[in-house]
Amino acid sequence: MAGHPMRDAVTAYIGIGANLGDAPAQVRAALQWLDELPQTRRIAASGLWRTAPVDADGPDYCNAVAAVSTHLSAPALLQALHALEARAGRERPYRNAPRTLDLDLLLYGSARIQSPHLTVPHPRMGQRAFVLMPLAQIAPDRVPADALKAVASQAIEPMASPA
Repeated sequence: MAGHPMRDAVTAYIGIGANLGDAPAQVRAALQWLDELPQTRRIAASGLWRTAPVDADGPDYCNAVAAVSTHLSAPALLQALHALEARAGRERPYRNAPRTLDLDLLLYGSARIQSPHLTVPHPRMGQRAFVLMPLAQIAPDRVPADALKAVASQAIEPMASPA
């Protein structure tokens, strides 16, 4: 067989958010689009959660977290996620601008990655209820109880069951 052997599958967790247009529909579409990524399959999805914007203006967000099993490298997965954001019409006029779709690579197996384009674990995930609450739904072992207590005062409410 020619070519490189396929890398072992890694479980990665992806934060999903939107606050422009029909945000719940955008989040549900993103969950489906994850199934279309090469060498990747979605293995779990949290419910949808409504949160106020953090360090930003605009309408409330709809958020979720998905788990995928992927053979893609972390940089290749991030590139694929950016392509899905573009598919949804994501624009980046300024930092923390409202968005049609935001996809963040939160965790990539047990990897610790620090590069100019990618930091894993996601550097702010431990400070954000909109990441930790949905992540705890699908991977409670990946969310320390003290982290949930630390974000307990942030406004977040469940919207719907997993897509």
